[in-house]
Amino acid sequence: MALSTEPEEKPDGFFSSVVHHATEVTSPAAKVYVYEAPLRFWHWVNALCIVVLCVTGYFIGKPPPSVPGEASFNYFFGYIRMFHFAAGQVLAVAMLYRVFWAFMGNHHAHQVFLPPVWSGRWWGEVWHEIKWYGFVAQTPKKYIGHNPLAQIGMFLLFILPCFLSIFTGLALYSEGQGTDSWWFSAFGWVFGIFGDSFNVHTIHRLSMWVIVCFTMIHIYAAVREDIMSRQSLISTMVSGWRYFKDDRE
Repeated sequence: MALSTEPEEKPDGFFSSVVHHATEVTSPAAKVYVYEAPLRFWHWVNALCIVVLCVTGYFIGKPPPSVPGEASFNYFFGYIRMFHFAAGQVLAVAMLYRVFWAFMGNHHAHQVFLPPVWSGRWWGEVWHEIKWYGFVAQTPKKYIGHNPLAQIGMFLLFILPCFLSIFTGLALYSEGQGTDSWWFSAFGWVFGIFGDSFNVHTIHRLSMWVIVCFTMIHIYAAVREDIMSRQSLISTMVSGWRYFKDDRE
């Protein structure tokens, strides 16, 4: 059985011009180590932060009803804001760590940061994946790392919105700390780019909804590929190993 995969060699540097196209291997039960432990650690920390941020962020935008009693004994909304701010700062640090690991890890670690958009062959593979997910193509291609459609989808619908959320969120936090704080000195420039506080709030919230929609698509695609492409995706982000099952099983 031939499985369409990517080569395992590591390119010379993050901005290498090497394009990792699909190649053919012959093994009925291929097993490849794909995602290193630091990347998997980031994935699950990131997932937890996003859940906390989306839930608390929704309630910050649409606050729950006031609770009765003395205000000093009710700190419910304060806890919502505290968890939101804490998760946001963890997310920002984790993203810095992820950028660092894109330089230090194997070539799968930087796929979502640098899709090879200059390659016509790569765009052909993107088109095949669109047809596969649209139930037009009948035969899946199997990749060791992210498939080409996942690369560009994660870059546009996850990486960029995450950076937008982080910078707009830090700007809004700096606004609350006051214009004379070091927070505002570090992130007040965001208001100069996007305008007033209302615009920054809007972009911050829209970024959240883009990430929520991406997360639903991401989970669906991972489960679908586990079943229909007969390759492991979900367990790969736990163990690091990707398994390719024999289609005759």
